[in-house]
Amino acid sequence: MRADRLLSILMLLQVYSRLTTRELAERLEVSERTIHRDMDALSSSGVPVVAERGKGGGWGLLEDYQTTLTGLNLAEIQALFLPKPTHVLADLGWNQAFEAALLKLLAALPAANRQQAEVVSQRIHVDPTGWHHWNEEMSAFPVLQAAIWQEQQVFLSYERSNGKRVERLVNPLGLVAKGSVWYLVAGVEGDVRSYRISRVQNAVLMDAHCVRPIGFDLADYWQRSMVEFKANLPYYGVTVRVAPEAMSWLRYAGYFARIEMIDAPDADGWIPVSLRFDIEKAACAYVLGFGAQMEVIEPLELRDRIVQAAKETIALYTDVE
Repeated sequence: MRADRLLSILMLLQVYSRLTTRELAERLEVSERTIHRDMDALSSSGVPVVAERGKGGGWGLLEDYQTTLTGLNLAEIQALFLPKPTHVLADLGWNQAFEAALLKLLAALPAANRQQAEVVSQRIHVDPTGWHHWNEEMSAFPVLQAAIWQEQQVFLSYERSNGKRVERLVNPLGLVAKGSVWYLVAGVEGDVRSYRISRVQNAVLMDAHCVRPIGFDLADYWQRSMVEFKANLPYYGVTVRVAPEAMSWLRYAGYFARIEMIDAPDADGWIPVSLRFDIEKAACAYVLGFGAQMEVIEPLELRDRIVQAAKETIALYTDVE
């Protein structure tokens, strides 16, 4: 609704002081032409919106202007009271603060909307941990969290995935929780890198002030880094044909197998499937687990490896008296 959008514009300008037409259009998911019409409507209704041209310009409000219009519609209220990931709040030490903030917000709501807010947690539950959960080592987390808020450099001792230990002086830029795993995003030697916090062996706050790249956006960096990470993963493609009765097990048979495509059944009723693995060894173990209900079509070298592994297994059990 337009009234909600006009209110959102006022709130955004109060929070950010100055925003361009493009920034407002992207945040509100409308065209720039619509933003210009909205600004005309605000100005006509007596709201002192002003526009400045040139670098650093944009839309703003006169310095002394403030609005106390903070009406929330039902969908906004429900979104605010949607259960948040409790483990993230606990790691940050914000559980009590979050509950207190919700209580204050609940008390400020009109009585007609209060009940709707209270029942959200009874209708929707968010469990972000997934089925596979590992307990992470978090001893370095308090120091890294303090470095983020105080904008101080940190000296890290870090163990890489290959077991090699390195030391780095970093500029902490943000913390990211991916599922139950926390990462530190930091600037180091002119680059931005991610460090899994459970691998931080030691973290020491330094007196030097953190240097933050101009215009750095944590969410944007993380999104781009995830795309690059997936693009650089090892790739071992396999085509198999699967017996119909085994198809229901396909998605659960191996943690390191990813289904890329399932084709129509062939003349025998078996289903061709394209699979992705990181390495040949993982593919071999996966296929062997299906026994005679899965046949490798390609690559041919994997067929040979399956035959050899099957012979070795038979020999192992044949030799046992």
